[in-house]
Amino acid sequence: MPRSRHPHRQATLASLAAELKVSRTTVSNAYNRPDQLSAELRERVLEAAKRRGYPGPDPVARSLRTRKAGAVGLLLTEALSYSFRDPAAMSFLAGLSESCEEAGEGLLLIPAGPGRDDVEAAAVVQQAGVDGFVVYSVADDDPYLAAVLERRLPMVVCDQPREIAGAALVGIDDRGAMRELADHLLAMGHNEIGVLCMRLGRDRRDGPADAERLQTPNFHVQRERIAGVQDAMAAAGLGPSALTVYECAEHTVPAGSAAAARLLGLNPRITALVCTTDVLALGALDHATRTGVDVPGALSVTGFDGVTEALRAGLTTVRQPAEEKGRRAGALLLRESHSGVSSVEMLPTELVPGRTAAPPVGR
Repeated sequence: MPRSRHPHRQATLASLAAELKVSRTTVSNAYNRPDQLSAELRERVLEAAKRRGYPGPDPVARSLRTRKAGAVGLLLTEALSYSFRDPAAMSFLAGLSESCEEAGEGLLLIPAGPGRDDVEAAAVVQQAGVDGFVVYSVADDDPYLAAVLERRLPMVVCDQPREIAGAALVGIDDRGAMRELADHLLAMGHNEIGVLCMRLGRDRRDGPADAERLQTPNFHVQRERIAGVQDAMAAAGLGPSALTVYECAEHTVPAGSAAAARLLGLNPRITALVCTTDVLALGALDHATRTGVDVPGALSVTGFDGVTEALRAGLTTVRQPAEEKGRRAGALLLRESHSGVSSVEMLPTELVPGRTAAPPVGR
């Protein structure tokens, strides 16, 4: 959970202007019309605002019930292009858009790309003219999440982070779903397993994840999916040495292909490659095709999400209701009776056996 940034004494636009010996318009322009100020002056205003706990001009500052802004803010802390490229994110966005459309509300995508500091993140979030936020799968230490919390508007979290006070949550049992998939592989006779996962922190590492890295990730979903595999292996009497985890910095098919090659190079004894997303699994299948590795004869490959392309390829995977997640998140945020009381909705998943998993050779 991000640490609280709520100030002891709330500054105002007027008090900040007086402290800096500038006009109120200058302070306002630092947020709303930055092109009107020099970079040095804008930085001085924003730094003073951060120090005093001034959150910036709130474009709405009204409850969701009034619907004065008429828009929902979607916080997805990747480049905006990610939401139109990643199949699971696209399905979620489709479901959320449907709920907003039914309620006559707009949808504002917050440009929360990587590489911005706390001050820049706060400025982006504070300028968003929305009545509430849907937070889609962000790290628990993300500066944009901290800025959203400062707005004190209705909020629904999808997937992660968990246990945000006053926020509703829509998610799945990632750990249980992955445990079921891992049990499926172990029952086939696999006892040397590799896990190819998305990044475990905002630092975007690419490489093997050691025990320390696995214990302190900032992404609940990846942590729980890996834990599901660990639970299954422990129940089968297999020690930690039988599991090799490789963290992939980018979430694309080419990145998954390259990471699969490196992971299998680290441990050639692996007979089953468990990927925490279908995108990474499709990358692993691409690597196998290019290098002549027989799937599932020499290597079983599994995914997670149940996206259309993966199901078409016959991938063994876990199907989750990504579009329904978006619909439910929107419905919870926009419901007339929203009172700020948190609620939790856990949606079902389904193990989908495909053509990419089979008993290892000799079993």
